[in-house]
Amino acid sequence: PTDRVNGLFLAGFDAGQTQTRCRLSRWHQNQWLPIAEGLGSGVIHLHASDGEERFEKALRSSFSKAVGNAGLRSEKALISAAAVGASGIEHDTPLQEQAQQLLARCLNIPSNQCLATGDERTALHGAFPQDAGIVLISGTGMICIGRNDQGKEQRCGGWGWLLDEGGSAQNLGQKGLQLSLRMADGRIPDRPLREKLWRALNCSSAAAIKALVVQPSFGAAGFAQLAPLVVAEAQVGDKDAIAILEQSAHCIAEAIAGVAQSLELSAPKICGNGGAFEHLQPFRELIEQAIAKRLPTASWIKGQGDALDGALQLALRQLKRNPD
Repeated sequence: PTDRVNGLFLAGFDAGQTQTRCRLSRWHQNQWLPIAEGLGSGVIHLHASDGEERFEKALRSSFSKAVGNAGLRSEKALISAAAVGASGIEHDTPLQEQAQQLLARCLNIPSNQCLATGDERTALHGAFPQDAGIVLISGTGMICIGRNDQGKEQRCGGWGWLLDEGGSAQNLGQKGLQLSLRMADGRIPDRPLREKLWRALNCSSAAAIKALVVQPSFGAAGFAQLAPLVVAEAQVGDKDAIAILEQSAHCIAEAIAGVAQSLELSAPKICGNGGAFEHLQPFRELIEQAIAKRLPTASWIKGQGDALDGALQLALRQLKRNPD
C-alpha cells in the first residue's frame, strides 16, 4: 500500500462456535498497525437452517464492538479489505463464495476485497506469516495444516465430527460416554467415570443418555464438555480412559506426519492451538510423545501471531490483489 490508503483499515475475523473476534488494523506511518478488537456472537455451519443469519450476526456484532473500541465513525466507508476464518469453510467451494458475499455485505465493500476461509488457514498464516511450518488445532474438533518454503499448503483432518474427529475434545468425550454405556450394560466393570459423566449430563440411565445425545443442541460441543472428566480419570489410572487419550493422540500424530510427508518437511516446526491442546495437559503430553515417536526431528514452537493476525495477513493479500 502507498500513502493513498492513509486512514483506511483492514478487518480480520476469527469466527468460532462460542464467540467471534474481530481485529482492526490501520495504515499509519507506512505500516499496518492493529488498533482495536471486539467480541461478538458465535457461528454455526453455514449449511444449518439459521447458519447464514448467525454468521452475519457474528460478523456485525464483533465488528461493531471493534469499531466502538477504536473510537471510529462512519466505519463502513473506511474498510479497504477483510478476511474471516471459520470452521467448515472449504477452499474453492460454493460455501466459501457464500461466506465471502456475506462478509462483503456486512462491511459494505466489494466481494473481491473479502476472503472467507477455514480457521485453520488463518491460524497458519498467523503462526507462520513467512516461514514453513505446521499448525495443529485440537479443540472441540481437530485439524492440522502446514506450508512449505515453496508456499504449498496441505491439511489433514477436520472433516466433521461425524466422520473424522480423532484428536479432539469431542472425540475424548464421545469415547468416554461410549465406555460408560458398556459399564451400564455390564459388559465391563462399573467405575467412577460412568457416574461422573452421567452426573455432568444430569442423566441417571442409559436411555436418558441416548435421548440426550440425539438432540440437535447437543452435538460435538456436548461431547467435548466431557473431555476433562475423561482426562481426569486417566490421570488416576483408569486404563480404558488412558487408552482413549493414547488413541486420540495417535490420530494427531498420524495427521501431522501426513502433512509433513506431503510437504516434504524433514524437520517440521509445529505450533499447537485449541482448548484441548492448551488446557488438557495430560492429553497434550501424550500428543507430544506420539509426535516425537512418529517424527523425532519435529520441534514445537510458539507461533508468531494468532488467528486474527493471520486473518489480517490474508486481508492485506486481498487488498494487494485488488487495490481499487
